[in-house]
Amino acid sequence: MPEQVQTAPEQDPEGSPAAHAAKVEVASLYESQLTPILAVQNMSFAWPASAFQIGITDLNVKSGEHWLLQGPSGSGKSTLLQLLGGVLLPQRGDVRILGQSWASLNAAQRDLSRADHVGFIFQQFNLVPYLSVLDNVLLPCQFSIRRRKEAEKGGTLVDEARRLLTALGLGARDVQLRRAARLSVGQQQRVAAARALIGRPSLVLADEPTSALDADNRDSFLEVLSSEARSANTAIVLVSHDTNLRPHFERHLTLEGGLC
Repeated sequence: MPEQVQTAPEQDPEGSPAAHAAKVEVASLYESQLTPILAVQNMSFAWPASAFQIGITDLNVKSGEHWLLQGPSGSGKSTLLQLLGGVLLPQRGDVRILGQSWASLNAAQRDLSRADHVGFIFQQFNLVPYLSVLDNVLLPCQFSIRRRKEAEKGGTLVDEARRLLTALGLGARDVQLRRAARLSVGQQQRVAAARALIGRPSLVLADEPTSALDADNRDSFLEVLSSEARSANTAIVLVSHDTNLRPHFERHLTLEGGLC
């Protein structure tokens, strides 16, 4: 009697572990695209002993979107960015980063989430004066493993820092090795932008980043900032009093009396 050979049943390619992993990855990507990078609902805040309210009723910033929040001086723009970035917590309402409420995190968790996902361009730049230009740009990667890994995808951390600085008009090696205290105001703004962009953060919050630039340099700076953010699918929320910035942004909100 001939020996019967046992054959394994054919596996459905769609049921293989690799196919399952691919489906999970696609589902995760789809979900991440649906979840706003930044979501604000009925948020309000006032400093102690002040009747001036700062607030947003509804704002949803999706991945890769670029928003301009416009308002005159004294309208609470800088405070608003601190609320969006979890530096301050609202007294009412909710601010969420990637679906996670800032208020649900303790201070250390907020610091970690901010380091991983948010790049800041401060109005006063906040560069470390005794560090070189390169070292200032690399600072976020010392506090965030996620951003370090993202920055190293195309080479070394220094390579990526140099690439961003060159794109922003600071490609000269002697400038990159110069201490931040010896830079012009315009150069400091560019370094602050490179520091915010390194490591492909989910969101960049920018506070009047073009205030020290003339019209030509302003437009050039915004074009590079926008281009670098788009290549990383990074969302931008920029606050400014300057009405000339509107053509550079596809989304706009006007801050009137602290509210929008």
